[in-house]
Amino acid sequence: MRYKFKILQIVFFSLIICACSSGTDSPTPSAELYFPPNTGSTWEQLSPESLGWDVGKIPDFLTYLENNNTRAFILLKDGKIVMEHYFGQNLLSTSPFNSNTNWYWASAGKTLAAFLIGKAQEEDFLSINDPSDIYLGQGWTSLNSVQERQITIWHQLTMTSGLDDGVSNSNCTTPECLQYLATPGQRWAYHNAPYTLLDKVLENATAQDFDTYFNAKLRDKIGMNGFWSYTGDNHVYYSTARSMARFGLLILNEGKWKDETVMGDTAYLRAMHSSSQSINPSYGYLWWLNGKSSFKAPGFQTSFAGAISPQAPADMFAAMGKDGQLINIVPSQNLVLVRMGDAPDNTLVPFLFQDDMWEALRLIMD
Repeated sequence: MRYKFKILQIVFFSLIICACSSGTDSPTPSAELYFPPNTGSTWEQLSPESLGWDVGKIPDFLTYLENNNTRAFILLKDGKIVMEHYFGQNLLSTSPFNSNTNWYWASAGKTLAAFLIGKAQEEDFLSINDPSDIYLGQGWTSLNSVQERQITIWHQLTMTSGLDDGVSNSNCTTPECLQYLATPGQRWAYHNAPYTLLDKVLENATAQDFDTYFNAKLRDKIGMNGFWSYTGDNHVYYSTARSMARFGLLILNEGKWKDETVMGDTAYLRAMHSSSQSINPSYGYLWWLNGKSSFKAPGFQTSFAGAISPQAPADMFAAMGKDGQLINIVPSQNLVLVRMGDAPDNTLVPFLFQDDMWEALRLIMD
């Protein structure tokens, strides 16, 4: 009941803020971005006082984060650390959480796969308009061959495969679990299984192990740490919060890290965090988008009016995962926000916590 009540709250606030949240991206500020070295712990900092923030409100904000099961919080401005705080224990509860502690990304890691698909397309291994069965083989679903051939990589990226997310296990990737429900592109549903199979698409397109391709084309290029691990059917990434921030900074800078172009296809990168279809305009290529006219939430077929996070800047876009794993990117302000932790609420994707967090953060920043 709380989830539905809070969804209604978001709709109400969205209507209030609609006039100032048009959904159009603001120009990126001209301030030069800082990039930390790829090795070591050096990362330049920027004080909240120098930005004119109300530092007297920061202790209450940190208490709010801790009370909502946060383990790591980082806020970058122009690439520099303005806030970095850690709380509680590591995953095994054997030591305090710190800058060297790995934690799971959950579905926030979907954005890593989206980036890799774009990179593979840039290297001519695949096209996102290709039928998925080219790389997954005929019979990767329980559909007939005509139905199956209609599903493309683009549909996997945009959650519009038309496969039934209402099966008993929506994470299951075997053909028996992948059943026809709608024509691809005609229905949006948050469905993990078609996304997870993008790993196999990449492996078969590139003829490389997924982890090998990921490490060479992304992780090692920007000094991230971390590893992929299967939890049941789900392929989950684990890293430090700083690695999350590095990825957010790369995306903020449209695929460039310092002077190196990690991905040069800016058209794909911009499409990745733009509305991919009209059914759920708040969804790009596995990224969530703020400031749009409506959104669908996981598990719902109802469209809710307004933005996913009315309290956040309209041009913010987000990697969002279970238990509140978050990367928020705000191009108009050169901001990257990272949050890792345990569940702040009982929602599959943390819309509600994200909005509440921005409401609290604005008291400091405004």
